[in-house]
Parts: sequence; structure tokens; C-alpha cells
Amino acid sequence: MVYGYIRVSTDKQTVENQRFEIIRFCQTLDMKIDRWIEEIISGCQEVEKRELGQLLSKMQKGDIIICAELSRLGRNLLMIMSILHQCMLSDVQVWTIKDNYRLGSDITSKVLAFAFGLSAEIERNLISQRTKEALARKKAEGVSLGRPKGSKSKVNKLTGRESEVKRLLEMNMTKSAIAKVLGVHRCTISKYLSEGKI
Repeated sequence: MVYGYIRVSTDKQTVENQRFEIIRFCQTLDMKIDRWIEEIISGCQEVEKRELGQLLSKMQKGDIIICAELSRLGRNLLMIMSILHQCMLSDVQVWTIKDNYRLGSDITSKVLAFAFGLSAEIERNLISQRTKEALARKKAEGVSLGRPKGSKSKVNKLTGRESEVKRLLEMNMTKSAIAKVLGVHRCTISKYLSEGKI
């Protein structure tokens, strides 16, 4: 089977760009995605707690995962390498579009995966370091950091939907289930309820 894997970090990001890239890529190769896996979750989250982890445990020899780029699988070198290692043991291929990798169980794939993961990890660390340095410099210059007091929006994704939320709560649905029904992240529901809107 061919799986299309899409991951974004927050519900403010859209999955459509990655979906479009994967569909266009498959059309050029006359391939068809048999099943889509989409998740809104940080790449730092343990693989076992993600839909990707469930997918990896079910995949069989010859299956292919297609994603926009290797960094969609995880946010650090160890996680990416662990996922690729699991795929290689199962003879599952990982194809990426932007990086143009066709990773299988051969030695070339292992070397490429390691090199990519290492460089991505180094780049993220450099970006993080530069950001911290810039913030420290701004703070030293007396610049006020963060959102100005009182500027937080009083409107959120659930404003005006109080009756829907209340009805779902009365049905004893979990926060995760309510979030799925309303098309928002679970944290949005939790924050909404903690603010005493209902």
C-alpha cells in the first residue's frame, strides 16, 4: 500500500500544502495514495503517541510512505533515525518530495538518512541559538519582549459556539472528542473551559 503522511505542528497551520505536493508528485509517477494519515501534533511528541506510530506497527513489506519532507516524520535526529530504522527492518520505503529521497533498506539509504537527519538537527540548533542570542540582545537593550499587556484577543475559535460546547459536554464526551467534532485542537477546548466560558 501507498500511504500519504502529513503532519503540522499546530491547528493554525494547514495540511493542504503538503497534501497538494503529495498528490502532484503521485500524478507524475502515475501512483495513487491508498490511505492518508494526517495529524496536528508536534514532531517532538513520542512516535508511539502519534498516528504515525500506529501506522508503522501495521505496515508490511513493500509498503511506501510518501511525505513532503523527512522533517515531517520527527523534529530531531534520533527520532528520524529511529523511524527510518523501524521502516528498514520492515522493508518499508520512505519517499520524500522536497528532499527527493527514496529510502529503503540499502546502505545508501541509511547513509543519506543519517546525513539528512544530522544536518537538520544542526540547523535547528543553530536557529534556536541565534533566536536566543537575538532575544537576549533585545532584552539587554531594554526592549519589552512578548505580547503587550491587555492585547490578548477576547475572541477565539469557539466564540459564539458556547451552546455546541455545552451540548457536547452534557453528552459526557471527552475534550479530545469534542475538539474533533468542532474541528479545533484539544488544547483550545481545555483553555476555553479553564477560562470559565461555560
